[in-house]
Amino acid sequence: MKAVLTYLATLAIFLVIDLVWLGVVAKDYYRSSIGHLMGDSFNIPAAVAFYLIYIMGVMMFAVLPAAQTGEWTRAVVLGAAFGFFAYATYDLTNLATLKNWPLGLALADMTWGSLVTAIAAVTGYAVYVRL
Repeated sequence: MKAVLTYLATLAIFLVIDLVWLGVVAKDYYRSSIGHLMGDSFNIPAAVAFYLIYIMGVMMFAVLPAAQTGEWTRAVVLGAAFGFFAYATYDLTNLATLKNWPLGLALADMTWGSLVTAIAAVTGYAVYVRL
């Protein structure tokens, strides 16, 4: 039960922060950079699948390893690393395969992935150790 509650808390914080980023803070940047590739709406099942699967990775590769050592800084570092590698996979693949994928967007997105994942991981760690 402890792992389930931690997963839900990690998911909630990641989802809220990411939706604010995508829907408010960086919305115009994404639209101006790759608007020609964006649909009128998003694919809800694919979005749900991403968030559920991604947070499982955050749990496996950042939250639980940090909880085993009792070091919150490990959650931050492992979360940032996981976010960087995951977002780099997406953005660098797009940069390599898609015509006119903006380098600036790729760099911003990889930075964002590192930051939001680190925040989610340390939040998940904090919940886990308090339960």
